[in-house]
Amino acid sequence: MASHSYRLINVFTRGAEVLSGNPLCVFENGAALDDQTMQALARQFNLSETTFILPSSVANARVRIFTPSYEMPFAGHPTLGTAHICRALGLGGNELTLEMKAGVIRVTAEGADRWTLQANPPRWREVEEPIGAVAAMLALEPRDIGERPLWVSTGREQLVVPLTSADAVRRARPQPDALARFTSEDGGSMAYIFAPRGTGHSTRGLCAGATVERESLIARFFFPQGPAVLEDPATGSATANLGGWCIALGRGLPCRFEISQGEQAARPSMLYLDVDADRRVHVSGDVVELGRGSLTI
Repeated sequence: MASHSYRLINVFTRGAEVLSGNPLCVFENGAALDDQTMQALARQFNLSETTFILPSSVANARVRIFTPSYEMPFAGHPTLGTAHICRALGLGGNELTLEMKAGVIRVTAEGADRWTLQANPPRWREVEEPIGAVAAMLALEPRDIGERPLWVSTGREQLVVPLTSADAVRRARPQPDALARFTSEDGGSMAYIFAPRGTGHSTRGLCAGATVERESLIARFFFPQGPAVLEDPATGSATANLGGWCIALGRGLPCRFEISQGEQAARPSMLYLDVDADRRVHVSGDVVELGRGSLTI
């Protein structure tokens, strides 16, 4: 029997709302845990992700990310949240690198709580299904779909779907059987939808004139769990993929966004996306530690 310390944190919190953002459990030292035990612990906590910190020869730390069902090569809120704990453990300072299955990710801090990751360069491919099928998967009309949905990956491939209005984002109700027919390169079925928050705006105007002001978006992210479709309150990897979408469509750079997510999941979150003139994608958010404990297993 051994004791294993962990910390509970929220990532992409909104303002002073401590109980906002996306929850995460971080185990401080996963070196003594095998794959099966890591997976069982992630299932025990039943959060969207649980991470385990391990030694690395190429970065400040190696990080493994588990959902309750499987291991992930990369995810945004586990990256920022684990970086916050690595700094607290003395494994790095305000600039550090994390080794993940998707590669080495650079993470930086501004102040006590704001963390930023630099995503891998994006890859993208076209969606083979017609717009009508994309709309039906979301229980929307074809006129609700904006310009050119794409499969995008900055570490994990996801379906990025621009919608024509914030109202359409709120009305979306993904259909499990239809979503299952949209599969990523690793066999997953995940959809990220977004639109400008303001009325009378469209995604065609995003990054117009390479503005330096932050544009306000609303977004939602859906993924399957068993026969159901669940909604994630804040999705850093999909936010990075949105940056890849902007690059794929040749948007004027730099682009800067603040993205509200989690409203329909009763867990308001705020994410910040920057795509600089050199096509580098950065995702930022605030991290708050809630508590800590240990398990004896």
